Amino acid sequence: MRHNKAINHLGRKSGHRKALLSNMASSLILNKRIVTTVAKAKALKPYVEPLITKSKEDTTHSRRIVFSYLKSKEAVTELFRNIAPKVANRPGGYCRILHVGFRQGDAAEMALIELVDFNEAALASAPKEAKKTTRRSRAKKAEAAPAVEAPAAEAPAVEAPAAE
Repeated sequence: MRHNKAINHLGRKSGHRKALLSNMASSLILNKRIVTTVAKAKALKPYVEPLITKSKEDTTHSRRIVFSYLKSKEAVTELFRNIAPKVANRPGGYCRILHVGFRQGDAAEMALIELVDFNEAALASAPKEAKKTTRRSRAKKAEAAPAVEAPAAEAPAVEAPAAE
């Protein structure tokens, strides 16, 4: 039975697993999305999300804690400069895991893990939908207003030739 076995060891010893997660987290931070197996993506998400939360407070102490996990100066700099300001008002859930099918060689289930606020396609489609709803509500008001004004404008035009 698997009682109280919360961590997925990914078939590796602890040092190898820590290095794997550190490298994957650095790649995710630098590239904003990576393709990996579902098991590794599920193990990476709880590893990287506390680091992103820690990056919201830009202090030397938090930078050192994050560096102890990532072991990459470039990743720490990217996290604190670009990612932290963008997720500052998000209360959590910085990563998204999308299943993308099976790997050709061994049929392992693959997943795309990405940072939610850096998906340009999803961000581009979301504001368009919001604008459409506001346009529709304004369009109904705009259609109603000219319809009322149009008969008033036509009435004097009809009356003017009748007066002549």
